[in-house]
Amino acid sequence: MLKKLLALAVLAAGLSFAQGPVYELRTYTAPEGKLDALIARFRDRTIPIFNRLHMESVGYWVPSDGPQAKNTLIYILKHPSRAEADKNWRAFLADEEWKKVVAETEKDGPLATKVDRVYMDATAFSKLK
Repeated sequence: MLKKLLALAVLAAGLSFAQGPVYELRTYTAPEGKLDALIARFRDRTIPIFNRLHMESVGYWVPSDGPQAKNTLIYILKHPSRAEADKNWRAFLADEEWKKVVAETEKDGPLATKVDRVYMDATAFSKLK
């Protein structure tokens, strides 16, 4: 009986996180000298595609200190759920306009050499929910 109650509690806790929005923290590392081009691509080309595909931008940042200030772009997206995030990224990567943007902006090499991603659930005391 205790095992069943514990399993139900774990399941209920998991469902409570899955019902709210999920935030996605992404950190891009650009090759030397390409951060400005990466930022321009996001500002001018990527964000409009995100908007069309219902990928909500929360914000975009560059570090203000240290070596990362020269090569790092950090941003957060908000998705209704993790399943929607996965669906949105599949649609984004298959998008013909995005494929053209990549071909045009990376003809002289990639604008990012490393991409890190973390999915996050807001805590009950967070202003973002």
